[in-house]
Amino acid sequence: MNEKLKQEIKKSIEILRKGGVIVYPTDTIWGIGCDATNETAVKRIYEIKRRADSKSMLVLLDDVGKIASYADVPDISYELIEASDKPLTVIYPNSRGLAAGLPAEDGSIGIRITKEEFTRNLLFQFHKPIVSTSANVSGEPSPTAFRDISDDILNAVDYVVDYRREENGGTHPSSIIKFDADGSFKIIRK
Repeated sequence: MNEKLKQEIKKSIEILRKGGVIVYPTDTIWGIGCDATNETAVKRIYEIKRRADSKSMLVLLDDVGKIASYADVPDISYELIEASDKPLTVIYPNSRGLAAGLPAEDGSIGIRITKEEFTRNLLFQFHKPIVSTSANVSGEPSPTAFRDISDDILNAVDYVVDYRREENGGTHPSSIIKFDADGSFKIIRK
């Protein structure tokens, strides 16, 4: 890992531990994130995005072995994650251990395992899940490149990660699969 990446991870962790909010590159699009166990920070993201708190956000983890700490995990979901050739968000039933207001009204939570270098290392060193929601005001287009993020968003957060800003986009949101408590699932987005 290069020195710039190490410094960006260190700074991001300092902000997250203080309950701050960051804008950061993910394995899909640029996101707004915070400690997914900090209720005050989660509420702040809803305010920044001007989003109804009835619309849940997803969390990122760095390892599939950590999912069961935050939701009920049907065995088949591990196979789907393993078989997926692009980022996959899985919505699991019966979330736990996360900030109030983060899970959906039915108690489910979307979780994505990231393989992207920055977020994977950030999560590994932070030891907690991180909220990931698109870095835009609710209802506006999702930013596929750093240059697409509005000043409203950039000025509202505590830290903007200085890594991968030069990329030209071409990224896409993840596929989404939702599991019900009985183990059945449906594809929400391919």
